Amino acid sequence: MTLIFAGTPEFAVPALEALVAAGHRPALVLTQPDRPAGRGQQPRPPAVKVAALAHQLPVAQPERLGGLRERLGALEPHVVVVVAYAHKIPGWLLELPPWGCLNVHASLLPRYRGASPVAAALLHGDSVAGVSIMRLDAGWDTGPVLAQHALPVAAEDTAGTLTAKLAEAGAELLVNTLAGLVAETVIATPQDNALATYAPKLTKADGLLDWALPAEALVCRVRAFTPWPGAYAFWQGRQLKVLQASAASATAGTEPGRVLPGARVGTADGVLRLERVQLEGRKPLSIADFLAGQPSFIGSSLTSARR
Repeated sequence: MTLIFAGTPEFAVPALEALVAAGHRPALVLTQPDRPAGRGQQPRPPAVKVAALAHQLPVAQPERLGGLRERLGALEPHVVVVVAYAHKIPGWLLELPPWGCLNVHASLLPRYRGASPVAAALLHGDSVAGVSIMRLDAGWDTGPVLAQHALPVAAEDTAGTLTAKLAEAGAELLVNTLAGLVAETVIATPQDNALATYAPKLTKADGLLDWALPAEALVCRVRAFTPWPGAYAFWQGRQLKVLQASAASATAGTEPGRVLPGARVGTADGVLRLERVQLEGRKPLSIADFLAGQPSFIGSSLTSARR
């Protein structure tokens, strides 16, 4: 088959690698332009571009897809595979391939449509996550589902670790789905819009910890926002990232935000036991190492703003 692949971040790389390993070398790989990154703000290629060039695949990095309309049409693709491309696919491209544009989405649709499905699963404390292969339509993650795979969420999973697991599961499911399309054994099932939930794009502000929430909810936030945007509060005017934490019970009347012995922070219900943190401008530390250098931390308060 003639296949076009569109993807950008690390999440999309396993799908591209799996396609190549299965003999489906894309006729063209579409990805975002190189963007400034790091302290020096030097242009950095997307992860998909690096992977594609390693396999000597042709790459295009348009700001907009309209300029490639003739080139893509001339390829006469049977299918377009889209994995976290970061641009909405225009109608003309949706209609170009006879098998449509297939998308790997990191949730069990129609649950968690949108940009941050993995974080949403962790925020809600879900015990099961999953990945869906759907055929894109004009809506946002609203197209019919061709295949799904569920997997358990481990107690230690963060958005980073769970995303990596789902990327691998989605890659395998994608290859199997393409085989099913060839064999005409795949059935597209419309989504039930009445069951749809949404996971909007995260911002840096989402990571700010609110001590008026219960400890269990804060643990979910720490896991959901690791590695990005990071769960954080402020201590003595500096940002303190909470990289790992657990919940514990506490006596009534514990002041929210107050740091108790054992690096336990008061919340609306229970305490958040800090286990690994990173003070602004410093490297990540276990809480024991952090306390060794910051003994005044115990008894202080964590705030929601610099002051």
